[in-house]
Amino acid sequence: MKKTAPTPLDILIRAQKRAHAGALRLAVLSAVVVGAASTLLLGLSGWFIVASAVAGAAGLAAAHAFNVLLPGAAIRLLAILRTASRYGERLAGHAAALRALAAIRPAVFASLAAAPPAESLALSRGEASARLVQDVDAVETRFVRLSAPWSAAAGLGAGLFLTAFAGWAPSLVILTAAAAAILSARALARRFSTPARAAVQTRVGALKDSAAALVSAAAELRAYGLEDWAGETLNQRAADLEAARLAAARAQGLVLASQAAILGAAVAAAMAAAAPAGAPLAALAGLAAAMSVEALTGLAHAFDQDGATHKARERLNALLRHAPRPGSAPLDEAPPLTLLDQTLRPGERLAIVGPSGCGKTTLVETLLGLRDTPAPAPRAAFAWLPQDAGLIAGTVRENLRLAAPQASDAMLWEALEDAALADRVRAAPGGLGAYLGDDGERLSGGERRRLALARAYLRSAPWLLLDEPTEGLDPRTEARVVEGLQRRLARTGQGLVLISHRPAPTKICDRVLTLGDAHEKGLAIAPPGLVVTP
Repeated sequence: MKKTAPTPLDILIRAQKRAHAGALRLAVLSAVVVGAASTLLLGLSGWFIVASAVAGAAGLAAAHAFNVLLPGAAIRLLAILRTASRYGERLAGHAAALRALAAIRPAVFASLAAAPPAESLALSRGEASARLVQDVDAVETRFVRLSAPWSAAAGLGAGLFLTAFAGWAPSLVILTAAAAAILSARALARRFSTPARAAVQTRVGALKDSAAALVSAAAELRAYGLEDWAGETLNQRAADLEAARLAAARAQGLVLASQAAILGAAVAAAMAAAAPAGAPLAALAGLAAAMSVEALTGLAHAFDQDGATHKARERLNALLRHAPRPGSAPLDEAPPLTLLDQTLRPGERLAIVGPSGCGKTTLVETLLGLRDTPAPAPRAAFAWLPQDAGLIAGTVRENLRLAAPQASDAMLWEALEDAALADRVRAAPGGLGAYLGDDGERLSGGERRRLALARAYLRSAPWLLLDEPTEGLDPRTEARVVEGLQRRLARTGQGLVLISHRPAPTKICDRVLTLGDAHEKGLAIAPPGLVVTP
């Protein structure tokens, strides 16, 4: 039979298993002790109670002859072993799982960043969040449940060992019940749990996607009186999710009910089969049968969760197909830059102008490799201010240091001064530590843009690519931003590629490229539509 090639997620999980092999082995060993000790403890306790009662009923001589010390000590030992081992299993197993997730999430993000731009940029915020959070969380069960088969086997083995004292018939009952429990749990999970869990995974992503989209458009929704529609949309997504969760809960209940029914039948059958050996051994067999079937609950739970895990694996493998690219090394010298038929030497300034839709932004994104291109320039050459710059839900300092993690506060203030935003930040409670909210919601549109411009200033790169840096600014603020840009260019010697439809920033450029109307030319970027103004 031909072996299936391992998927990227399989390879990543195997690497994490090797990295945390010690903790996983400890979890498995602890699970074995838990499974065996639980069955032995309950079986021995049942035998001890019934045997003590029988000895007491037999008379004073029999009661004195009955050894209570040895079984009592064994029961205490088993109780201690079970408690300590369960703690060890949880501690080691979950520690390994959490450390593995801490490595898997960055790998997923790196693969997403390495995907072709057409694929990665098409992924919405909600969907990306769902994959990085809930899908990776679903993979956690792959680590946590590694010990489940071992625990089940140990519990079953201990049950067979105990019932062997009452004969082969109770042991056969336990084996039959165990097989029935496993097969029924697997069949019911495939029939009911798998589709329900997969639906939950999908609908959580849909809810996050809708919430992210509607929250980002909150101002427009209020302006057009669409709050009720937005609320109804989110309520419908939430209702779909709750329906899927209810179906998953019902499926889980069905699996557990089947296990309970099999457990009850196994206890009754084992006690009946062991009855000829006496009441103490019958009690031992019944309780051993109960714990043997109970030990299989971990496997039943794993079967129940397989639907969510399978869906998560599919989605994550779709992302992990792309190998992360190494970061761009710092450039030894500033490279020249070629745009269409124009070559810019280091330190030169070029403005790109033209009507909306003519391809100005597309031209810069192609240069950066954010659109499919056979030979993009090295990204280390550029510091970029996109047209729609995003901010993280953090402080001013955290947002700025995305471009330069090691930047000092003095460097941050210098960039803010050049972006004409230093006074606003100084006035904010906390200064550089002021919290900005989701996507910088505590700032105005112009302030968000200037903060993103300051962030671009902090990146050490020979070329600045600025897409509409003064959009939405009043003339006075625009003049301050342009003055700060001139000051920074003179100080750093950086080259500039500027996209703008406003005259003030284009005046500081050496050359101006005017792109023709894309709708008339039929192409967003084409040399025939290019006019060069010296």
